[in-house]
Amino acid sequence: MTPPVSLDVVDGVAYVVLDEPERGNPFDLEFCLELSRVATACDENRDVRAVLITAAGRYFTVGADLKTMTRDRDALPVFIKNATVGLHSAISRFARMDAPMIVASHALTVGGGVALCAAADFCLADRSASFYAAYTGIGLLCDGGGSTFLPRRIGVRRTAEFLMRNQTWTAEQAHGFGLVTEVVDDVDGAARELATELADGPTRAFGEIKNLLLSTWEQPIEAQMELEARAMARVCRTEDAWTGVTEVAARRKPRLASCSHGTGH
Repeated sequence: MTPPVSLDVVDGVAYVVLDEPERGNPFDLEFCLELSRVATACDENRDVRAVLITAAGRYFTVGADLKTMTRDRDALPVFIKNATVGLHSAISRFARMDAPMIVASHALTVGGGVALCAAADFCLADRSASFYAAYTGIGLLCDGGGSTFLPRRIGVRRTAEFLMRNQTWTAEQAHGFGLVTEVVDDVDGAARELATELADGPTRAFGEIKNLLLSTWEQPIEAQMELEARAMARVCRTEDAWTGVTEVAARRKPRLASCSHGTGH
């Protein structure tokens, strides 16, 4: 049986594909568990220097699997708790790993898919893509880190409006609000180009930046600056940093991808 999420690592880029096109790539229990497995595989593979998430079929994802959710009313809370274990561990690992994560949405993205876009370090969208909140339309609320990452990308007030009014945004609207990094004509090509660029960069420094950005809302400025200093000191021990400093000082362009120690843990 083909898994709902596929993974292929080529030249430092982990290509992750939501791969149940005939079903619209729903976020069911099997999908969430498989996404968690894939996230762990990426986090543990020291050859992975960037992660690119795409989807097969006419949708990026239709979000929740309503057919499964309506089978047994009494079992629904247990289903939600079990499914979110996998989904949330996946989001956490993607957010905390050194390798930058790119999501490339080519079409309609619903519910948890929007949260995944918000959690990504970069989100590219095709001009025909759209983003639908969906949660409150079925009487539910956001999961998948939506309440953490959406306010960081688009602000608290905009998040409340998007979720509570159950809005659908075009790619251009999502870009204007801050959910999408860039709207492009060839989303697959642009995303692969960006993933290759990031895979050639200082992976450990990227990871430290990601974690600093996750702590910036909670820390006083003095504490955040101390975290910056300690992160800088850790990165200074890497071959990437030493090569970068010495090569630029010598007026040469450094090749960081060939000397990084890979994803840190």
